Amino acid sequence: MGRGYTALFFLDEVTALAAGHRPCFFCRRMDAKAFLGDQKVDAFDRQLHGQRISRHTEESGIEDLPDGVMVDIGGEAYAVKGPALLHWSFMGYTAKIPRGTGRRGRILTPPAITAILAKDYKPRWHESALTGDTE
Repeated sequence: MGRGYTALFFLDEVTALAAGHRPCFFCRRMDAKAFLGDQKVDAFDRQLHGQRISRHTEESGIEDLPDGVMVDIGGEAYAVKGPALLHWSFMGYTAKIPRGTGRRGRILTPPAITAILAKDYKPRWHESALTGDTE
């Protein structure tokens, strides 16, 4: 893609955010601006890189996490969407379980991105997350 860019492909934006990647200013400029708000790109990217390489291992409660955050529960990845957790796979979201009170998991999405999702940024979801009552 050129100097400073890497071509990456993810199932959806939720997956990319969990991997520690923000929207691209080259191909999704409006979304990238909405995502970062007043934050400076270079400073955010440095912060995010540090969070990508120092993942947390402790589990925490998931009832208050915003939509779009990914969590590891028992070695399986789930995306938070409303009152449900959507089981992630390479082909799409395959099952839905209730988020439930007291359920715990290891948060996969970096804290800087989780904070942006908590401010009501709406990521793009794979079509398998948009069917039925998971919206």
